[in-house]
Amino acid sequence: MIDMHCHIDLYQHPGRVIAEADKRGTYVVAVTTTPKAFLGNLRLTEGRKRIRVAVGLHPELVAERHREVDDVCKLMSQTKYVGEIGMDGSPPYSGSIGLQKNVFLSILKRADELGGKILSVHSRGAPTAVLDCIGQTTGKSVPILHWFSGNMKEMQRAIDMGCWFSVGPAMLKSRKGRELANAIPRSRILTETDGPFGTSGDSPLMPWDAEMAIPVIADLWGAAPADVAGLIRANFRDLLKTTELEAAQ
Repeated sequence: MIDMHCHIDLYQHPGRVIAEADKRGTYVVAVTTTPKAFLGNLRLTEGRKRIRVAVGLHPELVAERHREVDDVCKLMSQTKYVGEIGMDGSPPYSGSIGLQKNVFLSILKRADELGGKILSVHSRGAPTAVLDCIGQTTGKSVPILHWFSGNMKEMQRAIDMGCWFSVGPAMLKSRKGRELANAIPRSRILTETDGPFGTSGDSPLMPWDAEMAIPVIADLWGAAPADVAGLIRANFRDLLKTTELEAAQ
């Protein structure tokens, strides 16, 4: 199973989660909220072949930590994955939207300079602004819109721009989430959990719980779950191949 967006360091017992994910063979992109957390995650996941650490600066933290974008840009040369990045226009964070845009554009520009990265992008409350920024890039990077929650027009624009999407069990609980997921081109859909923030009932989703999205997607498509799981794995291989990145071990 593949979890393209997981805050693995923010579980109550991250070491146990990492060991279990490794045991299960789950491929995890460990997104981070600050450059300092990126360095901590590298130490935490050292030797785990199927866990890749992304460097990020979460838009919710930009108001206080926007100057750390320079550290993010310096550290981007150490990883093929960048996230969590993007913009958040929801009421608690809308006041920093200008700073968020500047930070996001700086990271996108640096990704271009480095030849392209896989980007895990947050767009809650600001999908149009996020897509406007992505539209200013050279197209070398692959933006993966995590837990996309815009409207169908914004979804279609993202599709037309070549964006990918990661969906998880938490997103698929709502009718809107399922409708958006069903609109994603089958060749550009991947799975995620957003754990520990993504939950199932009262429990945080674990990286291997990304597989809980498979039967829901299968039901949307009228397909067999095994076929959907195979397609997700094929999409991930194609993503790595297309962007000339490292293949999964």
